[in-house]
Amino acid sequence: MAGGTVLVVDDEEKMCEFLQLVLAQDGHQVVCASSGERALEEIRSGDDIDVIVTDLMMPGIGGMEVLEEAKRSLPDTPVVVITGYSTVQNAVEAMKAGAFDYLPKPFKVDEVRLVVKKALERREIALENRRLRRELQSIRERSSDIIGASEKMQAVFRLVEKVARTDATVLIRGESGTGKDLIAREIHRQSLRAAKPFVSINCAALPETLLESELFGHARGAFTGAVSTKRGLFEEAEGGTVFLDEIGDVSLALQAKLLRFLQSKEYIRVGETSVRRVDVRVIVATNKDLEEAIERGDFRRDLYYRLNVITVHLPPLRERREDIPLLAKHFARKYAASLLKGPITFSPEAMAALTAYDWPGNVRELENAVERAVVLAEGNELSLEDFPEEIARKVAERSAEGAAGGTTVTVDAIDGLKFDEAVASYKRELIARALEKAGGVQARAAEILGLKRTTLNEMMKRLGMTGGGARRRPDANILDG
Repeated sequence: MAGGTVLVVDDEEKMCEFLQLVLAQDGHQVVCASSGERALEEIRSGDDIDVIVTDLMMPGIGGMEVLEEAKRSLPDTPVVVITGYSTVQNAVEAMKAGAFDYLPKPFKVDEVRLVVKKALERREIALENRRLRRELQSIRERSSDIIGASEKMQAVFRLVEKVARTDATVLIRGESGTGKDLIAREIHRQSLRAAKPFVSINCAALPETLLESELFGHARGAFTGAVSTKRGLFEEAEGGTVFLDEIGDVSLALQAKLLRFLQSKEYIRVGETSVRRVDVRVIVATNKDLEEAIERGDFRRDLYYRLNVITVHLPPLRERREDIPLLAKHFARKYAASLLKGPITFSPEAMAALTAYDWPGNVRELENAVERAVVLAEGNELSLEDFPEEIARKVAERSAEGAAGGTTVTVDAIDGLKFDEAVASYKRELIARALEKAGGVQARAAEILGLKRTTLNEMMKRLGMTGGGARRRPDANILDG
């Protein structure tokens, strides 16, 4: 196997030189520390260290303390201890503390080479297991509701991947129902804090006094009902991530306290005077226009700049319509499984209507609509009638608007226009726009609409459309965005 980076810790210069010479012959990069203090600096530096070989008995900080720090800071790095006192007790204590192996002085060259080789193999296995667990978790969690093949969502995923490994504060912006909480969880899941807690709170759901107590904790008797001391969410999330949803609804007084916390990671429990400190990452989200709130005096400008280190903008569903079929099918599978139903399909009319609808409630509204349809459907195909009437009504309004040459006409005002005629007109418009987006390629247009190519072809024949010749009217806006 390829050589690794080995940290050798020994207060005897000759021993360091000897180990460096021996291990370098096997292709290892050797870093020497002549004291326990220097070893701790190397361990805490953040540099990759594959194996640590440390003497147990050193003046000042000894090998046991080096071992303990290594287990805290580099849990996947094996530690081999060397002792000139080859007693069973020393070996037992070192192994109990987490040492991979030990070497009693004097030792042979081959013994050093063999134990370092085995330690590197152990580390490789540990890292591989960690990687596999991470991938498995990724499959499980990304099979949740974070779905999007559109370029806008792919850009979001790329940004999430970049910022996740940092500790920077992230501001997630988007309309209600776009999945801001899911993106916050995904950032935490991909971060170095993934093994620590993820704590979420909706700032709009609690009054100011209760919200402060929830965040920072309180002392017993701090207010009516505080019958015992309570740890705040920041304390509960030690080492992890705190997600503050709807940050735009926080009062100015609490905004000032949040600003101080973000600047110093220090806070005071309600009813106490002592300052506490905690290590957490903060992610916030809002559907409000914070810039407008600043102008009105409802949001602190300095807090805005502190939060706005990295901003993730989540597009509304109407701006990524090509994701609607993917999401709809995902939710159908999800709820069909929970209801012990067989595979669920969508009628062409239903999928076309879902794709055309603007979804003011975004992904949350789509999920609710699909759940309702799965529950109500008699068979395993979801038809337009299984969805809320609002969707079909909006479809008809769109079609009537197009038929009127750009003049807005509501369903109530059409009188003579039959529903089937309105839907047919709408289908022609939808297909034309999909073909335009797809550059006339029917296979791509079918993918955009969530249809099979053969289904699209048959539908075009029934509607009197041939090839890719359907043209977009200047007023058509069904797939805009």
